[in-house]
Amino acid sequence: MSERVDTGRSAEVERGMGEMDSDRAESTPDETRVVVDSAVKRPALARQRQTLILEQVREHGAVRVADLVTALGVSDMTVRRDLELLQERGLIEKVHGGAAAIEGSSLFEPGFTVKSMLMEAEKELIAATAASLVTPGTAIAISAGTTTFALARRLTDIPGLTVLTNSVPVADVLYKDGRRDQTVILSGGVRTPSDALVGPFAVDVIRSLHVDSVFMGSHGMDARSGFTTPNILESETNRALIQAGRRLIILADHTKWGIIGISSVARLEEADTIITDDGLDPDALRQLSNATRRLILVDVAKGERRTIVGGVDEAGSPVV
Repeated sequence: MSERVDTGRSAEVERGMGEMDSDRAESTPDETRVVVDSAVKRPALARQRQTLILEQVREHGAVRVADLVTALGVSDMTVRRDLELLQERGLIEKVHGGAAAIEGSSLFEPGFTVKSMLMEAEKELIAATAASLVTPGTAIAISAGTTTFALARRLTDIPGLTVLTNSVPVADVLYKDGRRDQTVILSGGVRTPSDALVGPFAVDVIRSLHVDSVFMGSHGMDARSGFTTPNILESETNRALIQAGRRLIILADHTKWGIIGISSVARLEEADTIITDDGLDPDALRQLSNATRRLILVDVAKGERRTIVGGVDEAGSPVV
């Protein structure tokens, strides 16, 4: 890169801090038990109860009737009635003993912990590849997500780095384990199930800053819809991150292809680099390699990577 954003050498850290598919025929797992603060227990109105239930489903991927009865202070029958109404509206799926998020829905957003357990080997190799593109002394932005969190863990030893992020876990790992000459800027904002900070405050902070590169995860990617998210506020915040950077680098494993969230963040063509794994089907590989300037495929089995630039790989062979 011929130019670089001047970040100075501040060592201060700015902090704007203010499972369910083990078996759908069986009861929901213990790990997804609802924990509700006493201050919000026993909501009087059905709408309040149902909002809380939806929040728990989005965060944990599933809820148990027994846990909801305890948390909400209402009868088993009342909880089941609430779940039936939410299912009729297409917001959840009732299962034995509770309810689960509807996978594939444009509004479905599993929590950070749930997503961390998916495609772990692919995410780690994608993150390692992305880390190799980070230059000491530069300013970068890192969006929220589990793959970008894996990237952040690999940046703690890079000197003079300035990181703008709207991710609480990313900020935490760099603040606790990063070098003293690194600067971490946490945007602030409203927290989502994926531990992203979003909303007008986050957008205002991000728009006032400029970075060299933006490393962004993606809930889904599709030839027509581009990169998408199930959270409208998060899409606005991510667009602000993209506008703040000189180049966009997308980190997304192959399972994100074909998933479409409710809100688009960017077109495929807007990405300078997409880092994914070789699990892509041939048609997806062709579309991505033709849409972006550089596509990097990681091979988990071999620990290798393949770079495709302008639809042509290192051997000079076009991707067809």
